[in-house]
Amino acid sequence: MPEDKLQINQITAKEQINSVTKKITVYAPDIAAKARSGQFVIFRTHEDSERIPLTLASWDREKGTITHIVQEIGFSTVELGCLEVGQKIQNVVGPLGNPTEIKNFGTAAIVCGGLGTAVAYPIAKALKETGNKVISIIGARSKNLFILEDEMRALSDEIYFSSDDGTKGQKGFVSDVLKSLIEKGYNFNIVFAIGPPIMMSVVADITRPYGIKTIASLNPIMVDGMGMCGACRVTIDGKTEFACVDGPEFDAHKVDFKELIQRLKSYCSEEKYLSSLHSTGGHCQCQRHQ
Repeated sequence: MPEDKLQINQITAKEQINSVTKKITVYAPDIAAKARSGQFVIFRTHEDSERIPLTLASWDREKGTITHIVQEIGFSTVELGCLEVGQKIQNVVGPLGNPTEIKNFGTAAIVCGGLGTAVAYPIAKALKETGNKVISIIGARSKNLFILEDEMRALSDEIYFSSDDGTKGQKGFVSDVLKSLIEKGYNFNIVFAIGPPIMMSVVADITRPYGIKTIASLNPIMVDGMGMCGACRVTIDGKTEFACVDGPEFDAHKVDFKELIQRLKSYCSEEKYLSSLHSTGGHCQCQRHQ
């Protein structure tokens, strides 16, 4: 579709990456003009939808588009995934959150798992453009769940893979790979941990004894994304902060991961119920509002 005929928040491209993951590109020129690595956007699919935060995977300032990689694991992400090219998302707000601190650190390790690779990609790109040596360690449950493999390989001086079932790379976890590299004498100036909280917690435990600066990208519960609701509060060095306005990136050695993991379970029962509406032949509400 010609750019002069695009409408704000209109989906311009959609790609099925694997069985549960889609890449969605949206025309949002104001956001694309200001987007930086580490920031996120809040989507509301239609007027009755909940607000969901999704980190920017990439953007094109010339075309005025932003791209997000969405894993359909809950009611709202399935609902968003129902939209097709040409349809509009009701609300798109951003860019929100503080951008990643980017400078020439020296040697940077990007440790990411699952959907965290989508968050890691623009960070790795910015680090590479700033002259860093980038070593990427990417993990997933199985080989068919890896995403952005070619893109990350192109940005990395070295790249390693691990999978829970051993179908790709080393069998085990990304933290195991990081630990083995450190023990081999790799001198990391900074480590970015992006993925499930338990993974980021383990990475922090590995780097702490070596005094390696480690940054965690936190994804607690967010609602308004502007620091007013308090839903995304996290404890950093014993103090309460909000991931949406104070983060989403924090010093991993200061994060109370135990509390964070517990808080992320707050709405599990409600999410299971809503998800069951889809799995039992329920509805895709977004189609009703177009």
